[in-house]
Amino acid sequence: MLALVTRPEPQATAWAQALQQAGVTAHALPLIAISAPADSQPVAQLWRNLASYRALMFVSPAAVDWFMRLRPDQTQWPQNTLACAPGPGTAKQLLAQGAACLLLTEQLVSPAADAPQFDSETLWPLLADHDWVNQKVCIVSGGDNQDAKGRTWLTQQWRARGAHVDTLLTYQRGPAIWTPAQQLVAQQALAHPAQHTWLLSSSEALGFLQDHAAPSLTLTSPPDWSTLRVLVTHPRIAERAQQLGISHIIQTRPDLAEVVQALRSAT
Repeated sequence: MLALVTRPEPQATAWAQALQQAGVTAHALPLIAISAPADSQPVAQLWRNLASYRALMFVSPAAVDWFMRLRPDQTQWPQNTLACAPGPGTAKQLLAQGAACLLLTEQLVSPAADAPQFDSETLWPLLADHDWVNQKVCIVSGGDNQDAKGRTWLTQQWRARGAHVDTLLTYQRGPAIWTPAQQLVAQQALAHPAQHTWLLSSSEALGFLQDHAAPSLTLTSPPDWSTLRVLVTHPRIAERAQQLGISHIIQTRPDLAEVVQALRSAT
């Protein structure tokens, strides 16, 4: 059984290497490519006005990475601004990259590593008791063609508590371009679905697989999506897989040990 890690790079390679070290045969096969925003000025402007915000919520490690990359020289993280993350991967990235701008551990708000799920719904109880009336907050994310993809549910919670919610696009997402070796792996995976498990960390990755990646391959026949084996890290991804007709769905948290256990139990 070959596990195909579809996260964006460099996360795909990092996860594949970690799985291999844990004894799982894995290959990096990213479905989403990450690039800089077409216009970086909104990011620089937010940095310069950061002290006027009570909290920033970063939706992913990539959001942190690009927000920090585009930081203007000499700007620092204000003492009264919270940095919020939906899970430990994003929180780890915040602490690692935030040290250079004086972001402190006590300013970080994120669910515990053993939380049942890593998403906005799990994060919100940690924020709900704060006074948000007339406070400015920003959801930092990626998107397509300069259209920031925020977290609608979290935006609604904050606005219901009186906060002013902005969104900021720090990177753009698009379909990944595979090397010839990766194309060969993907062809084998679609031709022999029982021998491969696709590790999916976003619903969008499934869309790119169906609409961009698979059509770019030389296949003898269209993929039979119902035969795919997928491992998903959130119920919403499982729902998207079911809509595509996939029936062999393994669901677990995005924790390395639990992913390894789920893969071993499924073989």
